[in-house]
Amino acid sequence: MGESNLPLVHVINGPNLNMLGKREPEIYGSMSLDDINQGLGKLAGELDLALSFFQSNHEGAILDHIHAVFEQEPAGIIINPGAFTHTSVALRDGLLLLSCPIIEVHLSNIHKREPFRHKSMIADIAYGQLTGFGYFGYHMALLSIHNYLNN
Repeated sequence: MGESNLPLVHVINGPNLNMLGKREPEIYGSMSLDDINQGLGKLAGELDLALSFFQSNHEGAILDHIHAVFEQEPAGIIINPGAFTHTSVALRDGLLLLSCPIIEVHLSNIHKREPFRHKSMIADIAYGQLTGFGYFGYHMALLSIHNYLNN
């Protein structure tokens, strides 16, 4: 539970997502990560959910955060692992600690991009994967967790 006794959903973003709005806007859109987080926060308020945001360009920092999240018994995880999607067994193993729904989000459709981006190391352990919907994928992920918690 969050500080306000609302179910707490953690939003975790991986490498280069701090550069959204600046980095390849034709692929990732023009919104910054802060813009996305603000919109997600507004939706969370409407759904009576609390959010915690974390972003790092460092695999170990993301793993340390997941370990801390494990101790909090989260209601759900929304994760955009960035490039770690395709390479990180460590991230996969860390996420396996969690018993809450994990939704994997990608702004672009990874299956329509370079072949090395087609494989996700966490797709098969995730509750669901949203890819190619831009910032709205985060909203769909939060709505999915809300649905999961209420059904």
